[in-house]
Formats: sequence, structure tokens, C-alpha cells
Amino acid sequence: MLVAAVAAVLALGLPLASAAQINDGTTRHKTHATGGRSRLGADLPPETAPTIAGVYARSEPSSAPSLLVGITHNFAMRARPGQGRVVGILPAGSKYYRTPTVAWVQRVSLDGRFGELAVPYSATGTMGWIPLRGLQHRSTFLQVDVDLSRHRVVVERRGRVLFGTRAAIGSPSSPTPTGRYFVTDRVSFPSGGALGTYAFGISGIQPNLPNGWTAGNQLAIHGTNDPGSIGRSVSAGCVRVSAAALRRLVPLLRLGTPVVIHP
Repeated sequence: MLVAAVAAVLALGLPLASAAQINDGTTRHKTHATGGRSRLGADLPPETAPTIAGVYARSEPSSAPSLLVGITHNFAMRARPGQGRVVGILPAGSKYYRTPTVAWVQRVSLDGRFGELAVPYSATGTMGWIPLRGLQHRSTFLQVDVDLSRHRVVVERRGRVLFGTRAAIGSPSSPTPTGRYFVTDRVSFPSGGALGTYAFGISGIQPNLPNGWTAGNQLAIHGTNDPGSIGRSVSAGCVRVSAAALRRLVPLLRLGTPVVIHP
């Protein structure tokens, strides 16, 4: 779980490395609808030109782009566009690192005013709507697909496979939860360790932690100091990949990158 990374960094006296601290080539962009600026501009991935509201409804690998929005404050997520009961909260910062949130919007209302996405850091799979006015809009053609039955991670762009790699996943007693998530944190560990040299926090949690587990519950895709575990079902729920795979992932996975985990 990702909070273990925080403890390790603090214990070693190393700096926390969020996307805002990593030179990943991001640039600033205008906010949608208001034309103003957001403090998250430097964290939005320059994958494509600005998006057009109302055309994003991707649920499977596709050549269509996915909509990403920079979140400037906590949003109450509602059961229907602009109304209905509150089903969750979309926070402005990530669960442990407080990295500014860039969220994957999976569907946009017909009038383009509201976006629907999975409630982050929830194990229910509930979907909720937020207003899109004033938020920075970007798009990405990149998606990470985690196939639990095959112990495999595949990175796709425009529906075409860039590369795939074997992975370790959750054990039978603490299986990796399926769902639609997005990257929330990018954390570097130059000295390596249990999480390898890099970890990508994602917007999911593990509701079935191992007995005696005292660390956090946020899911992540990260490296490992036990390469023999790759391809096996042995983790507390996170997805482990090799050092070679991390080198491929680091320049590709930005804040907000969609991550789909399925059986």
C-alpha cells in the first residue's frame, strides 16, 4: 500500500516526490469555460489538444481520448448531474501525499456541464457527478489495463498496445480490487526498497487488508525488491512490476492517467 512509501521516505530522510516535483514535461493550460488559471496547470499531461466536452464515454480500450480535469477544491459528488444525493467526495489532493488531483472523467452530460467518474478511495464502485465549469480540461489517449487473471499490465495509446509486462497482484486473501481508477501520485525512491524505485498511487483502496497490516490502504502500481514475486498472487493488493517495466512506465503515466483493473 502506498502509505508504506511515505513511512519509508520519512524514515530515510528523503523528500516526498509528487508529480509537481518531477520534471515530466507538463505545461500550463487555460481553464475550461472561465478562461482563468488553476494552480494545477503544471500537473496536467500535455498528451493532446484541449478536449471538447460531451464526447467522452470510454469504458473499454478505444482510439477515443479520455477526459482529465484538474480539481481545485473538494467536490461533493452527486447521484445525478447537478442534483440528487451526495454519493462521495472528490478531494483536491491525494489520500496520503496530498498531490493535486487530476481526475479521469468517464462520462459527460449532454449539455457538457457535468462529468461522471468513480468515487475515489472507495471500495463500492459508486459513480458520481461533479460540475465541470472552471476546471482545466485535458485529454489523454493513454490507458493502463491490468488483467488479474493473466497477471499482466498493458499500456495502450489510441487503443493500440505500447507494451505489456508481467505483474504480481493481490494474494487470495487480499485480492487486488477491480475497478476504474486514475493515477493520483508519482513517487520516486532513488535508493530502492520494498516498493522498488518508483510508485504510482491510484484512486482505489484495499478493503481486505491482510491480518496485522498496519500501513495504509491506498492501491498503487510499484516496483519491488523481490523480483521472484512477479507473475504471482502474493501482494496485499497492489500491483508490482519489474525495474525494467518501471523504466517504461515513468515517462508515460501522468497524473490522471486511466487505470482499469479487471478479472
